[in-house]
Amino acid sequence: MARSKIDGVIEAVRYDNDGRILLVRAYERRGVAYSDRVLLDRAKLLEKLKQGRKFFTGQRKEYWAGTFELGQPVERLAFHDKEFITTAGQSGRDMLENTPLF
Repeated sequence: MARSKIDGVIEAVRYDNDGRILLVRAYERRGVAYSDRVLLDRAKLLEKLKQGRKFFTGQRKEYWAGTFELGQPVERLAFHDKEFITTAGQSGRDMLENTPLF
């Protein structure tokens, strides 16, 4: 069975006072390897999700290079001219479940 392509893994999130994602700390796929940690603001993450890139929550396995323990897929949802980034389905707000804050 072919493994689905993963474009990035989000390991931590920062929310603003309104509960919207401000920043995420992630690893992005660069060919066959992953980048060092990168910070993506909300606009940049939304742009990547709109382009069809697949992000998951998760953690890097220590001493295993580009191997990750994956959590849930990250989705971009649009309701009434508002966009949300979530792993919780139709939550109506930004929410990356079980992702640590930084």
